[in-house]
Amino acid sequence: MLPSSLPALTLLLALGHCLRGEHPSSNSTCRHDYCVLGAGPAGLQIGYFLSHSQRDYIILERNSGPGSFFNIYPRHRKLISINKIYTGRQNREFNLRHDWNSLLSHKPDLLFQRVSTQLYPDADDLPRYLSLFAKELDLKVQYGVDIGKIWASEDGDHGGRSYTLIDQHGLEYSCRVLLVATGLWVPEEVKFFGSELVEGYESIPVDPEEYQDQAVLILGKGNSAFETAQSILGRASRIHLYSPNPVRLAWQTHYVGDLRAVNNELLDTYQLKSLDGLVEGGLEEIAIVKYSPEKKASGKEKKGDRKDRKGRGQLYLTLADLLQENNGNGSSGITAATLPGYHNDNFSLRQPYDRVIRCLGFRFNFSIFDSSARPPCSSMARGRFPGVTAWYEGKRTPGLFVLGAAAHSRDYRTSAGGFIHGFRYMIRSVHRVLEHRYHGKTWPATKLQTTQLLSWLLKRVNEASGPYQMFGMLADVILLRGSYCEYLEEFPIQALAQLTNLSGHQVTEQGLLVLIMQYGLNRTDTLGPGRAESEWTRAWKSNFLHPVLYYYSRLPTEQDMKYRPVGWPLPRPKAIHHIIEDFLTEWDGPISHSQPLRRFLEHCLQTDLRAFYAESCFLFSLTYTEPPLFCRLGYLKKQGIVGKSKQWQPSQEEGVMADDDESRTSQEENSLPEYLSEAEPFVTSGMN
Repeated sequence: MLPSSLPALTLLLALGHCLRGEHPSSNSTCRHDYCVLGAGPAGLQIGYFLSHSQRDYIILERNSGPGSFFNIYPRHRKLISINKIYTGRQNREFNLRHDWNSLLSHKPDLLFQRVSTQLYPDADDLPRYLSLFAKELDLKVQYGVDIGKIWASEDGDHGGRSYTLIDQHGLEYSCRVLLVATGLWVPEEVKFFGSELVEGYESIPVDPEEYQDQAVLILGKGNSAFETAQSILGRASRIHLYSPNPVRLAWQTHYVGDLRAVNNELLDTYQLKSLDGLVEGGLEEIAIVKYSPEKKASGKEKKGDRKDRKGRGQLYLTLADLLQENNGNGSSGITAATLPGYHNDNFSLRQPYDRVIRCLGFRFNFSIFDSSARPPCSSMARGRFPGVTAWYEGKRTPGLFVLGAAAHSRDYRTSAGGFIHGFRYMIRSVHRVLEHRYHGKTWPATKLQTTQLLSWLLKRVNEASGPYQMFGMLADVILLRGSYCEYLEEFPIQALAQLTNLSGHQVTEQGLLVLIMQYGLNRTDTLGPGRAESEWTRAWKSNFLHPVLYYYSRLPTEQDMKYRPVGWPLPRPKAIHHIIEDFLTEWDGPISHSQPLRRFLEHCLQTDLRAFYAESCFLFSLTYTEPPLFCRLGYLKKQGIVGKSKQWQPSQEEGVMADDDESRTSQEENSLPEYLSEAEPFVTSGMN
């Protein structure tokens, strides 16, 4: 009797949870402002921001704990996300540049290093960390809720759309904003003749002994393919990887989704000719067939024939147009003439295989969406992702936002938006969009005096992790206002034309600056001689990650964004400045970094941005009708920078300043605004 009552008990508990909500309208509908679908890294990250801003939300997860994808994948249990816990720095923001697994929160110790100190952690550590994150922040997660259908309808109460989700018990959840954070978990498959003979990455044995002395063909050349190959490298007799494109190495492309060095041991055995190899060819044109060559009259097998492995038979790769007849099991009707080796005795893949394994990645699950709520397929990556706008709202599905790995179509193969260390910042940007659209809160901005802009820019390029990780995608936008400016952090630059609508900030006739991190457009040998520039006058030829400033006298339009130069993240500006790439990624040199940047800002702002000691400002005030801006905003308002204590002496002797340590300490502390105290070293480096 007890087992049969469990479904009813689960439903009652779910109903009880809904009835405790703020807006229950019936016994079967749970209403919230925000529904988050999925309790993986992306779902918990947006959940934190909603919780921190005290919004009405619920996170729905079909499994019994967060991050369930990582309970299975990667199959061989080693993550390729860096967990570098020793950087020689104490700056938390800087350290996040090298921590690819932690989520963002207000708790400085809620980091992934609490569960692992390994550079490449075990996959089981990630669900443990996510559980810790959800528990310590008391996030509203409801587990065991398997959403099977989602549809949209007009919401008469709010004058817009609402989304309804129904779970396995028939319980409905209704919300006006749906945040989809389910990731990519449906295995990508390509249909061809004999594809039913292929094993999937999701179900293959992970014990290397299962592959002892077997010939293995792997379809794919991504990290899952190489991860699989590496795990059986010491047991399989030969391993071949086959896909349409050559292998892409992450250290060449700067895209972390390409092949990582931690998985690339097979490249050694390929290039050093130890039976393994890579082959290019289309997947739709191939066929996998079972074929057993006829034995010689003596009853012995032909030379080169292999014994069947556990009854699987010998698998050959051939071309579909060579088959005389297409049949379901790929076995009958197969002759030697249907194999490429019969026509070309030097065909690369002419030998039989014991196993063929599919490692083609994953795709988004569109099946749960009704036509009224289903976002279209993206044109990127063979439609594996849903199509989203530049602010990650589903195209043709207003109020439905896609977050995390599933939103990677916006920066596929160009940045890190498909990975935790990238999308955690993009999710923060989406939350700011939500705060403005639904709650009237403008994008957070720091008001700076124009003379302080140089110091703040240097602080950001040396510490900020958001633009550093989401290079080419997230940028700091500086709205110029004459003697001051408004500094907006981490705005999605593909939505720059919609800046006012998304942030609530206006662009004036003074224009704007955009600070972005980007790699050079000139392809180079990333390990060859001359791979980097060191002379600041040639900063525009930098190849590695470096800061770039764009100056616009007006906000670029959608047309400008659409027809920007090929490879450029932004339209052609009125002025542009590259800060020379730096081997240490420390852009604080007074000659190579600070001074060229200051002169660029002076050119754009048409004002002198040099910093002066109080004595110099005093002389300028006596000899010029309009002293430099630094003196007007600082010294003439009884502020300024004094280099040595003895320089206070003349003012003290004349009785202008008090001659006591307490007064001197107060003046020194107030020489810079409080919010610039951390940037003070960059102020002094900018004085020329």
